[in-house]
Amino acid sequence: MNITAVATLTFVVFVALIVAFLTRPRGNSTVDFYLAGRRVGVLTNSWAICGDYISAASFLGVAAAVYLFGIDGAWYAVGFAAGFIPVLLLIAAPLRRFGEFSLADFLGRRLHSEGVRLTAAGMVQLIILGYLIPQSVGGGITWQLLVGHGLFGLSPYVTGVLVSLLVISIVVAFGGMRGATWYQAVQFIVVLMALIWLASLAVINGFDYGAAVQDLSDEPLTSPTHTSDGWELRTHPDRIDTGRDAVFGEPGAQYTQLGQIALVVTLGLGTAGLPHVMNRYFTAPSGRAARTTTVWVLGLIGAFYALAVMMGTAARHVIPEAVTEHRWLDALTLDGVLITPEHALPALGRIYGGELGLGIISAAALIAVMSTVAGLLLAAAATWGHDVYERHINPHATPRQAVWAGRLITLIVAGLAGVAAVVLSPGELGPATPALVTTMVTWAFAVAGCALTPVLLLAIWWRPMTATGAITGMLLGAAVAVTALITSETLPDSPLRDLLSAPTLLGAPLAALAAALASRLSQPPPDVEAAWVTMHGTAGDRRAERLARLIAAAPAPRAGTDTGSRRTRTHTQLRGRRR
Repeated sequence: MNITAVATLTFVVFVALIVAFLTRPRGNSTVDFYLAGRRVGVLTNSWAICGDYISAASFLGVAAAVYLFGIDGAWYAVGFAAGFIPVLLLIAAPLRRFGEFSLADFLGRRLHSEGVRLTAAGMVQLIILGYLIPQSVGGGITWQLLVGHGLFGLSPYVTGVLVSLLVISIVVAFGGMRGATWYQAVQFIVVLMALIWLASLAVINGFDYGAAVQDLSDEPLTSPTHTSDGWELRTHPDRIDTGRDAVFGEPGAQYTQLGQIALVVTLGLGTAGLPHVMNRYFTAPSGRAARTTTVWVLGLIGAFYALAVMMGTAARHVIPEAVTEHRWLDALTLDGVLITPEHALPALGRIYGGELGLGIISAAALIAVMSTVAGLLLAAAATWGHDVYERHINPHATPRQAVWAGRLITLIVAGLAGVAAVVLSPGELGPATPALVTTMVTWAFAVAGCALTPVLLLAIWWRPMTATGAITGMLLGAAVAVTALITSETLPDSPLRDLLSAPTLLGAPLAALAAALASRLSQPPPDVEAAWVTMHGTAGDRRAERLARLIAAAPAPRAGTDTGSRRTRTHTQLRGRRR
């Protein structure tokens, strides 16, 4: 057991729980529970979104992918970071101006359809489970590496799954969005500081990124592979320039040119459809604040992934030279190459910082898991608590009943994820174990990018969009994504497999086309222009539109009534309803 790591993790979790308790919602309003009263500041929200987004797959996985595949691994960092560009340009501000509780709520109200709302809720839950289960698996794996002991007779893996889910369930169920926001903000700062600390130590000890890439590119790229005779090093063939070996500093070690494009598109468009990330924009006080928050997120996310790529390169360059001095690396490496690439950051932490360094990096990995799980549970609570329970199961629910329904759903979803993670228990750790986590997270991005993102963009930017079109697009997009992902697992390495394993390049255009064709064959909702002004009009346009609606809804004045007083009351109502 790494005492330093356990102490670090315990302290950070304790501080986060205290913060969540102090910032918990004081009332029973669903706006407070799900959206933190729509009063989350720009900087705090940007930190929380980053905490939502940066999971263990990002913290350990990006560095591992760069370590294993060189430049090809950096495409993960490019896709993850680039995903917030369409969010900034096309989604954040209009989504917030419309002002609902969740993506399903937005689509249902925009298109005046409960069918759209329920279909979107199903898509959201599919994405959440696809993301939540591997995060729970990652929590168990990290606890197994970090602590190595179970509690109450349970295995270390199962203990990690249950502890991480239990802590986060408490934060979300009783702290709501406000408590989770501060929890995730604190967690992101801890994770980013851990990575900055590690990068600083590497530079102080003489690491130079450019020189390292050049040195690593002087020889073929290799990785350990398991055969019937044991472990042996395998040279990666270049999949772009066939007939030669891949090298660290050039693309081709893992993906063809089509595969590189497909991966970046899947991760980029998938980001815009992730419910736990997009729901955070409803907590911003205004559309301008949502857009400014995204600018901050782009900067913070970009810095994080740049450091992750740098550290993956550092691990590939430093570890072979460190084997002779640090004999504990013998058990983790084959001829100086890590058997499990996800050990890259923990190994660097121990090389540069001893047991303290290993503890800090390992604790940060488990913290990243817990922070992402918090956002996923909140998204599930908002979707099932607000969009399903309040509207269909108990439409006359009091605010107190609605909040407690959201809390109960949080615990139920956490329980289901825990059961699934235990069933998927990988047993003894091996090279294939972390690949399960990374692969399932990519599946969640693919379903989001195929099923939700095209419909979301059309609902925001295309006036003729209809409920029929939205349902058609979501169902077809999900079907294409799931079918492609399953099929890709049966194919040998080929450009076709690259495309099907990251299918958004195929599924998103098909879903958008199907949604557009179905919309042309059906009637758009009656208040398209009002919705358009709400999402895209200037502040003056929105005030005028609300004023017109208030005047139209007000009763006609009786004879002798002072119409000036009526206009004054209407203007007073309008000021009270401004967003």
